[in-house]
Amino acid sequence: MKVTGFSFVKNAVCFEYPVIESIQSILPLCNEFVIAIGKCDDGTLELIQSIDDKKIKIIETEWDDNLREGGKVLAAETNKALEHISDDTDWAFYIQADEVIHEKDLETIKNAMLTYKDDEQVDGLLFKYLHFYGSFDYIGASSNWYSHEIRVIKNNANIYSYKDAQGFRKNDNEKLNVKSIDAFVYHYGWVREPEAMQRKQSNFGSLYRGKEELEKAKTVPKKYIYEDSIHKIAPFKGSHPKIIIPRIKKKNWTFDYEISMSQIDFKDRFKKILKNYFGIDTYYKNYKIVKK
Repeated sequence: MKVTGFSFVKNAVCFEYPVIESIQSILPLCNEFVIAIGKCDDGTLELIQSIDDKKIKIIETEWDDNLREGGKVLAAETNKALEHISDDTDWAFYIQADEVIHEKDLETIKNAMLTYKDDEQVDGLLFKYLHFYGSFDYIGASSNWYSHEIRVIKNNANIYSYKDAQGFRKNDNEKLNVKSIDAFVYHYGWVREPEAMQRKQSNFGSLYRGKEELEKAKTVPKKYIYEDSIHKIAPFKGSHPKIIIPRIKKKNWTFDYEISMSQIDFKDRFKKILKNYFGIDTYYKNYKIVKK
């Protein structure tokens, strides 16, 4: 069984993406790792080149500004990396630059790959999500945070990155058939020093709403105010992946939020009632789960 990891990144240093930890967290499962690095001058290319592993294959790219709105450029860059995986790859393991896999889940993922490698009814594997917010000690706990997404796909030319690169589709906008596995993606996209977070959010907004978002950013505070954007959060009681621990120890800001102020809204309550008592699942799903 051959596994190829793939990802994309740009300005990881400027925006403090834990891309090194992301890549290294899945390298033990990968025979190779393809990463598309967008043109930038903050040292991101050199950072990735510093990973001393022959598995790493770097593709230097240039982002298309015409694809900024709606986050389309993110899917385009994902597809550039996907197109460079080896032809003899069985599984392609996608990980974004702010996502990390826990070492305790690697065996579960590997076993699922072996189990479904030759199953033609399965296009990919579905992961659970933990979204950290404001601090490494809190996670999102409302429907605003997506709970599952596809991160491992078959090496199939008909599968492509969908919309803003959160998930995948195949053929002509068809959802993938996936098996849900008991493995988590640890998403650290909302945990960074407040100034870096503000830079990241301003840039990210420009990928959805155009360059005018960058101009707008010049009039907003230099530091991101986490407390102004909170949905439901909860204390994290588990363990972080070992690879991210050094970054956690370097944390240099304070996120001290009164957890009682973080309340689940009526919309979430209604969704939970429908699902728990009537079996009606209204949560968005960019996939079809194979239940056999």
